[in-house]
Amino acid sequence: MSNLKKTIVATLMLGLLIMAGFAYFVYNNIFVPNTSFENKKAHIYISTGANFNDVLEELLPLIKDLETFNTVAYKKGYPSNIKAGHFIINKGMNNNEIVNAIRNGNIPVIVKFNNQERIENLAGSLANQLEADSLSFLKAMQNEQFLKKNGLTKETVLCNFIPNSYEVYWNISPENFNNKMFEESDKFWNNKRIEKAKNIDLTKEQVISLAAIVQKETAKIEERKKVAGVYINRIKLGMLLQADPTVIYSKKLLDNDFNQQIKRVLYKDLKLDSPYNTYKYAGVPPGPITMPDISSIDAVLNYEHHNYYYFVADITNFGYHNFAKNLTQHNRNKNEYVRWISKQKVIR
Repeated sequence: MSNLKKTIVATLMLGLLIMAGFAYFVYNNIFVPNTSFENKKAHIYISTGANFNDVLEELLPLIKDLETFNTVAYKKGYPSNIKAGHFIINKGMNNNEIVNAIRNGNIPVIVKFNNQERIENLAGSLANQLEADSLSFLKAMQNEQFLKKNGLTKETVLCNFIPNSYEVYWNISPENFNNKMFEESDKFWNNKRIEKAKNIDLTKEQVISLAAIVQKETAKIEERKKVAGVYINRIKLGMLLQADPTVIYSKKLLDNDFNQQIKRVLYKDLKLDSPYNTYKYAGVPPGPITMPDISSIDAVLNYEHHNYYYFVADITNFGYHNFAKNLTQHNRNKNEYVRWISKQKVIR
């Protein structure tokens, strides 16, 4: 074989080796599965302002070969185009698929909240589910411009948040979250609900504030319309609502201690000077004492029509109440309850 042929053959062989090496490099870096978790998928949360090292820290427990991932990420320009959000990596994904997933696949999360006593509690609940911290959520909820724009006050702002499950982006800003909740609240208050509120001469905020009392009074959904009917009857006659849950809320508010457990309302508590104390001030409180369920809101809007003006816990059917049409009947029911609770030695 001539030297020329040998050179050509050697060059071809070298080219083939280079091509084979390159093919192996490409295959090994791009197409080989590079996940190390056993579940079907893994959730990645990339914070706003995160750099590539932050992303690698998130991925470290989830991928086998960090070096090959680095190579592909840089080849695709990912380090200079990092996006915040919630992303999902499926088991068996290769580096190319992983980069595409965390670059283009910000996936919404489901946020749930209910039965929060104050916006501080709600802010904490949201911070546990979304990127922003509780202080940022609280600041947005108390923003004067937001409140004024939506006809809310610091006392009624909780009315803006209808308990439910909502699909939002994990990195949504508190301001945008508030706006979305206002839109959801607007949807909730359809023409039928608005008309029912008008029929009982209550604003949307007053309906929710009354629903919060109903919810605190009874955990039995099937009893809520009946309890709501008692309060509507009282409102129509101009009677004080005299709802024990509002006294409990007043004490917590005045003590600045919402962690205290109060199982029994004392006579001295009925004199607490708070606008939420319905034993002292007439009408519906200035805002909700908790975040009521939709069932409680609809219980007020669809209250049961009856002639009851009083109720007290039923000691023979726990969780339910005895209802009375007059004070004489109520006092009999009440005395039975007082004797029973005294035997239980419940002091506070």
